[in-house]
Amino acid sequence: MNPILIIITTESNIDYADKISKLLIKKKIAACVSLKEINSKYFWEGEVESTNEIEITIKSIPEKRELLIEILKSELSYELPQIIFNEYNSELEYFNWIRRKVN
Repeated sequence: MNPILIIITTESNIDYADKISKLLIKKKIAACVSLKEINSKYFWEGEVESTNEIEITIKSIPEKRELLIEILKSELSYELPQIIFNEYNSELEYFNWIRRKVN
């Protein structure tokens, strides 16, 4: 088993998303962060909302999950941020690369 952690969250602003991604990589708690423009539909305060957002996909190690969640809660601009995560088995070379980049 070669477990890696994937966290998916969103941010309303590309500049904030870029800042967060660089912070996580510089602190060596994420090996890679991908940013993608998306459009989300959801209920908020009784209304259906449609919002352009940046989806942030974070690749790390399971041992960093709680620290990543703590940082995301403090850095994301949303009142109720989406923070979802799962562990996946990875191909060995990619697993080793993530382990080398995160400490």
